[in-house]
Amino acid sequence: MGSVQKIFSHSRRPICYLGRHFLQGKVLASTMTKAAPVEAAITAKLEESLKPTHLEVINESFMHNVPKGSESHFKVVIVSSSFENQALIKRHRMVNDVLKEELASSVHALSIQAKTPAQWNDNNSVSKSPACLGGMAREKASKES
Repeated sequence: MGSVQKIFSHSRRPICYLGRHFLQGKVLASTMTKAAPVEAAITAKLEESLKPTHLEVINESFMHNVPKGSESHFKVVIVSSSFENQALIKRHRMVNDVLKEELASSVHALSIQAKTPAQWNDNNSVSKSPACLGGMAREKASKES
């Protein structure tokens, strides 16, 4: 599973920030010390511009045919009141606009799950990412068909 760099919520459930788990301001555990640079930039930019009530930035690069430690494939789960009365395509465009610099350079793929707080309260599940079929995997799959 990809690393979740920041999750925050206004509930009493534990929250995670850069691998440190908190409950009412107390550190419960620490699993990492710092975010990778692209992941950290994505997190900071989304927080600043969309003021989410819940944010997960998940590096899924390990699921793809890229060098170890790459930051090229991400999933963003974001809940923000900025998405109220916005169509799903508009929400995705809002996220893409915030991350245009990363998308033009190091980020090859971005999966976005953008919800309003009410939608998140109704269903806070996160869809599983499909297996990678890019590069050699796609070629192999088409030969086996």
